[in-house]
Amino acid sequence: MSKYRFKNSSIYIGDSDLPLNKLSITDPLELHAIENELLIQAYELFYHRIDEHTVFDEAYFISLHKATFSSLYDWAGEYRTLDMAKGDSRFCLALHLHDASQKIFDELSLDNGLRLGNELPKELFAKKLAYYKCELIALHPFYELNGRITRMFFDMIAAYNGYAFIDYSQISPEAYIDASIECVQFADCGKMEKIILEGLHQA
Repeated sequence: MSKYRFKNSSIYIGDSDLPLNKLSITDPLELHAIENELLIQAYELFYHRIDEHTVFDEAYFISLHKATFSSLYDWAGEYRTLDMAKGDSRFCLALHLHDASQKIFDELSLDNGLRLGNELPKELFAKKLAYYKCELIALHPFYELNGRITRMFFDMIAAYNGYAFIDYSQISPEAYIDASIECVQFADCGKMEKIILEGLHQA
């Protein structure tokens, strides 16, 4: 997989795709292991905090990134100020990030943050999850770890609504990446919708 491309970025160590970090780790395997451990801890923390007052808004989304990775990265929970691309996919321009993010979360608010309980059939719930997930994939607001935090955000929404975390285990990484590319390059969330529907199960 190709690394991110930033214009005049200084968040990486030298010419590598390894982010500068508070622990001065230069071994990618070690750094990724720590990221994964922090993610596991964050899942546990945020899952047990879900209650009837939980609001899935922009502040919540940002808090997932900040709380999960602030012990490792200075930029945790901060929207990027640089334009980003990966392969042939170009994400939302940094200049428009905050306006685009507000638009997405305003629309999500009109959907009651997808706090819908059993009001929607599973198929329609999956369709809505896929739509907003594709929007956030195309937004790609953070310097790194967008994918994992976006997954967590929608896993918590699924949990709130009585579902287990979305199961991606039956999908190949290539299929998931292809679905994400469709979101970014063509604003088409059909493949992502199918992935989410197949991975959505009652808790």
